[in-house]
Amino acid sequence: MAKKKNPDEVKHRPADPNVMGLRKEVVEQPITQTLEINFMPYAMSVIMSRAIPEIDGFKPSHRKLLYTMYQMKLLNGNRTKSANIVGQTMRLNPHGDAAIYDTMVRLSRGYGALLHPFVDSKGNFGKVYSRDMAWAASRYTEAKLDGICQELFRDIDQDTVDFVDNYDGSMKEPTLLPTTFPNVLVSANQGIAVGMASNLCGFNLQEVCEATIAFMKDPECDLLSILKAPDFPTGGQLLYDGAQMAEIYRTGRGSFQVRAKWRYIKEENIIEVYEIPYTATAEAIMDKVTEMVKAGKLKEIADMRDETDLSGLKLTIDLKRGTDPEKLMAKLFKSTPMQDSFPCNFNILIAGMPKVLGVRQILEEWVAWRIEGVRRRTWFVQKKQKDKLHLLKGLKKILLDIDKAIQIIRDTELDAEVIPNLMIGFGIDQIQAEYVADIRLRNINKEYILKRVAETEDLEKEIADLQDILDHPNRVKTIIAGELKDVMKKYPSPRRTEIIYEFQTAVEEETEDDTPDYPVHVFLSKEGYLKKITPQSLRMASDQKYKEGDGPSQYWESTNRAELLVFTNQQQCYKTRLADFDDAKASVLGDYLPTKLAMDPGETAVWALVTTDYSGHLLFFFANGKAARVELAAYQTQTRRKKLANAYSDKSPLVAAYHLKEDMELALTSTEGRCLVFHTAVLAPKTTRNTQGVGVMTIKKEKHHLESVRPLGETAIQDAARYRARSLPVAGSILKPEDRGEKQLSLLE
Repeated sequence: MAKKKNPDEVKHRPADPNVMGLRKEVVEQPITQTLEINFMPYAMSVIMSRAIPEIDGFKPSHRKLLYTMYQMKLLNGNRTKSANIVGQTMRLNPHGDAAIYDTMVRLSRGYGALLHPFVDSKGNFGKVYSRDMAWAASRYTEAKLDGICQELFRDIDQDTVDFVDNYDGSMKEPTLLPTTFPNVLVSANQGIAVGMASNLCGFNLQEVCEATIAFMKDPECDLLSILKAPDFPTGGQLLYDGAQMAEIYRTGRGSFQVRAKWRYIKEENIIEVYEIPYTATAEAIMDKVTEMVKAGKLKEIADMRDETDLSGLKLTIDLKRGTDPEKLMAKLFKSTPMQDSFPCNFNILIAGMPKVLGVRQILEEWVAWRIEGVRRRTWFVQKKQKDKLHLLKGLKKILLDIDKAIQIIRDTELDAEVIPNLMIGFGIDQIQAEYVADIRLRNINKEYILKRVAETEDLEKEIADLQDILDHPNRVKTIIAGELKDVMKKYPSPRRTEIIYEFQTAVEEETEDDTPDYPVHVFLSKEGYLKKITPQSLRMASDQKYKEGDGPSQYWESTNRAELLVFTNQQQCYKTRLADFDDAKASVLGDYLPTKLAMDPGETAVWALVTTDYSGHLLFFFANGKAARVELAAYQTQTRRKKLANAYSDKSPLVAAYHLKEDMELALTSTEGRCLVFHTAVLAPKTTRNTQGVGVMTIKKEKHHLESVRPLGETAIQDAARYRARSLPVAGSILKPEDRGEKQLSLLE
């Protein structure tokens, strides 16, 4: 009987490459070839055609959308459904409708991400300051081009920029938009390419125009005195650091701080936050404040809620009685996104090459590009006027004998011979003859012809003036300056982000620690239960309660503001403050440290210390006989981290640890029954926390190890000279019976 096949075996059996005559061939390809063929074209496409803005301040997706709306006559017309715009844009942008609509949202007035939005929107377009406020679908919203887009498309039909084929060659699209102002500095822009990124902050339109005019007059002008600082549509306060801002203007890299605007309403004892940093969202601020309140770090706040409505953003904070709003806001600025940094990376595509430019270099590139655009426009207009003048000169010759022209046309039998006969009869060229021949019969009168001929003189003057513009670069700059002044008049733009110059005394000054400070007694049990007891409570009841099988391990007398460092069996150090523990009584078990400090699964406390100033050294003794001396200051961090990894070496089990405030003699004993007495001054401090240390006690047999470490004065040793070592490491001497005393305890301070 044949064996029944297992269906799973049939299902997962590898296919035979030779079945049905097919053979699978594996072709090896070097990694360098793969990068060159597959990765490099993708990387270049992302950099050149997607993520990095160009000198007009737009990415290709922005440009394609705006040009499509311009072609749809939405600059001066009525709004249309956003879905219609998205569909039309797909003729230029071969992406999904969601990506195109997201681009429109960011450019819209409703979303509020730009100082000067380019899309006049109607409907729900979300808000830049909200993470959760989603915009409506494109079928519900409407849009058209905002008025400022006139400055983007004013010269587009006058050969100011190049046009190229779209992705399928069915239509043309501009490579750049001929902006009449430096939009690259006005509109904030962010992009992440492959191997590089770009992050441009926005600047005030009026300040940018004034700075551009000043730059054209004097390339070495002081830009910081004119273009004072970035400006954001969400407002807020910019903390001005002169050296920092000068570095950003010079190199195009750096960061600055922006914080929220708030007001205190005394009658209601509340704080209203009505402007937040451009990089923050209302939800992120709410989440962080809630987290800190739950952790007990913001005891001054009774409640916080989002009261944002149609009038704008408003986060309301209810204060507890007696709270100082200035001190609370200083704490919130320090610990929440209410104060955030904006990283600058002015990476722009210049002639197809990504370059990180400072503000002066950006203005230099924009002015050069705009000069070329104005020259191309001037040449285009001049050519049209020259062509018109040429036609009028031909018409002027006809004026000498209109009857002759009519006679030539009447006497010509063939239509194709009309133009040649006029050319011969009046000595004009084909273009002039075509123009004359196309004049309507009613216009063949002396008045009409005299009016047209009278234009000749004006055209000659205009052409000469246009040529003078082309010959003199200063006149081109004057035209650009005039256009910039017109932009400032048409689109007045008061600054939205307030500049704070004198913020050092208010922000950098250390906020007072309002944590109450009083004496405390701290008890740590062997199983990791910690109790913080006040002297008054301890005097009332001093008998400590422990779980069955548990007992005392360490004890300190300190203050409520002291810091607690807890070392675990996984070589980690957890840092906290005694103030984070509630005052307890001797009759309770206390806080279980693995739970209180959110330790990793299976992690337990093995030793701890309390300090107020991080002075002194830590001594770690390991089972292999080595000892490590590390400065306690190595565990002090400026960022208030709660957990430090690699707190001590993991090469051998930890036997004992000491907080050494001054050098002393220690007695080491091993399971072999040997003892060694040495002075801690011989141990040199190490710079790394997880150093393996140096050999102190030689352990001769693998089955033995270092057992205990105690100060010499706490042992029963009588003949200390017998066990003192002249040099380290040594095995030590066998303990005499009279020197053994009681059994040693490890991990005692």
